[in-house]
Amino acid sequence: MDDKVFTQYDPLEEALQEGIDPEKYIIGTYMVQLGPRMDPWFIGRAAACEQSTGTWVPVPANTPELRATYGAKVIGVYEIPNWEFEVPNEVKERSYIYQIAFPIINQTDQIALMLTATIGNISMGGKLKLLDLRFPKPWIKKFKGPKFGIEGVRKLLKVPDRPLLNNMIKPCSGWTPEVGTQLFYAAAKGGCDIVKDDELIADMEYNRIVDRVPMMMEAVDKVKDETGEETLYTVNITDKLPKLHENALAVQDAGGNALMINYLVVGLEAMRWLAEDPEIKLPILAHMDFAGVWYESPISGVSSFLTMGKLARLAGADIVVYPAPYGKAPFLKEKYQSIARALRYRLHNLKSSLPMPSGGITPGMVIRVMQDLGNDIMIGSGGGIHAHPDGPIAGAKAFRQAIDIGMKDLTAASEDFEDYVEDHEDEYPELAKAMKKWGVSDTRF
Repeated sequence: MDDKVFTQYDPLEEALQEGIDPEKYIIGTYMVQLGPRMDPWFIGRAAACEQSTGTWVPVPANTPELRATYGAKVIGVYEIPNWEFEVPNEVKERSYIYQIAFPIINQTDQIALMLTATIGNISMGGKLKLLDLRFPKPWIKKFKGPKFGIEGVRKLLKVPDRPLLNNMIKPCSGWTPEVGTQLFYAAAKGGCDIVKDDELIADMEYNRIVDRVPMMMEAVDKVKDETGEETLYTVNITDKLPKLHENALAVQDAGGNALMINYLVVGLEAMRWLAEDPEIKLPILAHMDFAGVWYESPISGVSSFLTMGKLARLAGADIVVYPAPYGKAPFLKEKYQSIARALRYRLHNLKSSLPMPSGGITPGMVIRVMQDLGNDIMIGSGGGIHAHPDGPIAGAKAFRQAIDIGMKDLTAASEDFEDYVEDHEDEYPELAKAMKKWGVSDTRF
């Protein structure tokens, strides 16, 4: 019998997942909410067309041949709950998970155009939230990612295994280089591995980068002489272009050892520009301000997993600041854990970024954070260090003592941390005093 020839049926705007080569597409996963009588596949096809080859009305040049090569494809529409034989009359809105594949032939090696394709015009289309992006190896290999990553930062600090400690200089703005240097020295002397500028201060008229960096680096050397520990000072270089790059070089030329960027307001590609520049030889701390504009809506925007996780890492952040659920920012525990996964799990050729949960953290919360995220983290605290009853040196010591307890006896300490510290007050006096002020959860400072 002659072999039969079967014709594959493949509509232009749809495909099975197995019907595409996953290494030729960026795959977006979305949550979408629609009216009960709307056709979800029609909506999906319209979105795929809008974000690749189509417009709101057919045009002659949008040929089937063009769409076959350059058009996005809907590869999955999954309703939750997954109604099979009828939709109950009381259902007023239906929720779906969509997956749409975008050809990388449409993409250059840039984040901006990729986001334009995957969440551009459709971001204004109602209840639609981008949950995740799956990047193929041929596309992502064009990105260098973090220059240092977790291992590189640890190597600079000569700290191989314990959680790292970060302090933000407080008050947020208004301080002079002289005052900042005093606060920096105290935090570093107490045991902070990194001291950073607040996101609200950069190259201000009253506090120029070129003035404060040499003074801070003198404090770095002084602390090293006294304690033997290294300290990084992440200088906030946030600015307009091209001054952002000029600020980075100014820090480096002044002897600075790290950078900080408000990465979402200057742009992901701006941070990537610095991270991939061979002339810039310093690690980058990415600050989360403005992130809530992207992720906070439960029904629209871009997930925190992408905003402060995958995208920050793709753009070259060595350290990423993001909210902890135990501080002052409302944030779900599972979300801050998922961001840590996005920053640390294998992602093709990219190094891992260091998660830095922050925002109202006190020493009493350290054990919980270590339980949640392990040791490859940086714990960030501002007021929790500077507002210690005995000052910032004691405040930093309190955090380091909590970290030491977690490294030595995490299981026992986690059962009742307040009782544990009280029982070991002579061994950990600064921590005991902090616990008496804040306990394990109070953030009123």
